[in-house]
Amino acid sequence: MNNKIWLFDLDNTLHDADAEVFPRLHVEMTRYIMSELDMAEEAATLLRQHYWRIYGATLKGLIRHHRVHPHHFLQTTHQLDDLHLLVRKVKMLRHTLQQLPGRKVVFTNAPMTYAKRVLKLLAIDDVFDQVFSVESSGFHPKPALRGFQHLLQTLNVRPGRCILVEDTLSALMTAKRLGMKTIWVSPKPKRPSYVDIRISSVLELRQQGLA
Repeated sequence: MNNKIWLFDLDNTLHDADAEVFPRLHVEMTRYIMSELDMAEEAATLLRQHYWRIYGATLKGLIRHHRVHPHHFLQTTHQLDDLHLLVRKVKMLRHTLQQLPGRKVVFTNAPMTYAKRVLKLLAIDDVFDQVFSVESSGFHPKPALRGFQHLLQTLNVRPGRCILVEDTLSALMTAKRLGMKTIWVSPKPKRPSYVDIRISSVLELRQQGLA
């Protein structure tokens, strides 16, 4: 039995969220900040971007500095009734994932309901044993060490058994510090020392001999 644990980020790792999904989420989050904090659009946009840069997730900054209720924020901003029109399917993704030996888990900063909807739209929801969302992390999103520790405790595994496939370098840095293997999904040619393998698409896992 293979004892590898594959940890996959969701947005911009398993699908291209930058194309349609993220622009919509940015609009929804900005609107939420404008409404809840009584801010003008430009100021709300700058605050959203600032918290994302500092904490890896806008939500964490809003919780820490404005006592925003996390469930209300996530439900309001990730409603996206037209999500089925925004998610772009990836050919051969299901086949590639099925070829990977070991257990597969989604590790995302997104909320659980949204993550499960995206996975279903990509037709890969049944490929994963578990979805570990921002709620699962106790609202300590990547790259926070605490969120990673929650994940490891929940899965009851050692970091050395885990492979993180992720597009965000700060999350990969935390993973490497813990002793995980790291795979960076990025078109950029140069990889930092804490990245073991760089691929431009998850589909390249087969070319790397990992699938």
